[in-house]
Amino acid sequence: MKNRIILAITGASGSLYAEAFAKIMGELDVEVHGIISDAGRQVMALELDTKPESLAGITKWYDVHDFTAAVASGSGRFSGMVVLPCTMGTLGAIANGICGNLIHRAADVMLKERRPLVLTVRETPLNRTHLENMLKVQAAGAIICPAMPAFYHRPGTLADLAQAFAGRVAEQLGFTVPGLKAWGE
Repeated sequence: MKNRIILAITGASGSLYAEAFAKIMGELDVEVHGIISDAGRQVMALELDTKPESLAGITKWYDVHDFTAAVASGSGRFSGMVVLPCTMGTLGAIANGICGNLIHRAADVMLKERRPLVLTVRETPLNRTHLENMLKVQAAGAIICPAMPAFYHRPGTLADLAQAFAGRVAEQLGFTVPGLKAWGE
């Protein structure tokens, strides 16, 4: 069976990361099913001047309010999920088992099925509630991967930064990304 993952995009800044991640997954021939929040659509329009449907590499989009979607069930056979970027509101909902939309529900499914869930939280500074919610989801099995780019590979552009970070996120889901520089290379 082909690898199938879920890419959820919320309203935090970082649409460039989601775009780069979708492209990487497409190059790896991974089937990506997308969900985007209403705020995620707004932020993507502001940051990239585009709509999510134009992202390369996405096989299918689900409405964020459609709880009958395949991603809402463990029988959907998705191998993992990334929330990129992940707002603190989304983190809080996932940490506390509140399924107010399809992103929250799909993340809840990943946790209950013990499948990889990567949350690329995007906020600064962090308050105590943010930190406690991160600890809760990590204890439940999620991977917290803050949207923090690295500079040791000497990126020349924002696209280079996004590509490198998105590659690291892909690695958290178990994928090998050709050409991704590691420390010391």
